[in-house]
Order: sequence, then structure tokens, then C-alpha cells
Amino acid sequence: MTAVAETLPGVSGTRSTPQRPSVEARSNRLRLFIQPIAVVAIVGAVVVWALSSDLNANERETLNLPTILTLTGQHVLITLVVSVLVVAIAIPLGIALTRPMFKRLSPVFLVIANIGQAAPALGVIVLFFLWSGIEGLWAVSIPLVFYTLLPVLRNTMVGIQQVPAALIDAGRGVGMSATGVLMRVELPLAVPLILAGLRTALVLAVGTATLAFFVNGGGLGQLIDTGYKLQLNSVMYVGAALAIGLALLVDWLGGMAERWLAPKGVS
Repeated sequence: MTAVAETLPGVSGTRSTPQRPSVEARSNRLRLFIQPIAVVAIVGAVVVWALSSDLNANERETLNLPTILTLTGQHVLITLVVSVLVVAIAIPLGIALTRPMFKRLSPVFLVIANIGQAAPALGVIVLFFLWSGIEGLWAVSIPLVFYTLLPVLRNTMVGIQQVPAALIDAGRGVGMSATGVLMRVELPLAVPLILAGLRTALVLAVGTATLAFFVNGGGLGQLIDTGYKLQLNSVMYVGAALAIGLALLVDWLGGMAERWLAPKGVS
């Protein structure tokens, strides 16, 4: 609270005495350092093992570098599209639902978002495909937006709602407009929670994007499905390892974003 008070014109505050990082903070920093190294080591080992093994004709046709890179790129593209759409929808909607004019509508939108996440991801994807008739990237991305919307929407609302009323009054007291208070006080304090919700949504998107092959969306799930249907264990291992590695890498990137994008002095 002190750190925010110092950013408001005309509001003074005393700096808190620096404290030693807690055990949890040190363990989080250590995890952020070790996690990407572990991901690269594990995924690299699985891929090198698979590509250097004595593969049969079906395995060689499926497990080659161009195919692996193409499917991984499709998986990443799905995740990026879903992330951009979730941010573009959930954050403005979350802000609007904390304003007095629209606050009464917040239960309705939260119920809709809860339904989207509670429904099985495969069912949502297939139903949208059957209803819309489209396939490919958008056939999987749009349903996954519905599926991953809740963490960002809820965290945006909670992050803004938990800003102390005294800070809002202080901002208004020094002449800020409602928009100024939102942009300079409420949103900066809500950033850590918003980033945490986005991190959760990204990991959900990576995991559920493995179902994209059901609607011709490609992705790493195609390797897993091919390996299962043709009983090619090496293909399944590579597809699963890459999907897990990508999810852990996205989680790491989310952790770095939480660490570096959150306003300094706000915990």
C-alpha cells in the first residue's frame, strides 16, 4: 500500500524496510531458473532418443524433424490465438463488470464462464465444430477461449475489487478522474492477479490444444493419436513429451511475466 501511495501526487508515505526474501520466494526463484533447463533436457532427450532409434517405416514417416516442427508450430499458434482472444475479451469485460453501471451483470457472466470451464473441453470443441461447420485453427481456438476465459475474468474482477477504498479515495482526492484512478491505482494493483489468471489460462490452453486433431486443427495431439491408433509407442512418447514440455515452458514464461511485469513494491 505504501508503494502505491508514493505514486499518487500529493500523497506521502514511508518506505518499508527491505526484508530478506522468504523461503517461498527463494524457492520460486530457484524453480524459475531450473524449470526451463529441465524442460529442454527432458524434451531434447526424448526427441533425440526417438529420432536415433531403429524406427520402422510407419515411425520414420511420422517422426521426422519437419513433421515435429510443423505440429509443434500449430500447437503454439493455437495457444497464441487463444491467449490473445482471452486477453482481449476477459480483461476489458472484467473491468466493465467492476464498474457501478454493469456490476449487477457480473453474476451472469461469471456463471457463463464457469459453465465454459466446467464443460468437458472435447465436448465444447466438437459441439462448436458440429454447429459452425468450420474446422482447423478457428474450430479449436474459439471453443478454447470459452473454456479458458474464467481464470482471467475472475482474477481481473477480484484484483480490482480488492483494492483498498482508501487508495481510491486518495486518488480522487488529488483530482484524478474515475478513468485516472482505474489506470493509475486499480489496474496496477490488480496486475499480479491478472497475470496469475493468464498463466493458468495459458497452461489450460496448451493442454486442451492436444484435442485439436479432432477438428483437423493439427497440434501435438496428432502425434499422440497416431501413436495410439497404430500402436507406435515412440510416436506417443514424443507427442506427450513435447506437449508436457510446452505446457511447462508456458508456465515458466507466465512465472517470469508475473515476476517482471508486476509493479515494483506490490506483492
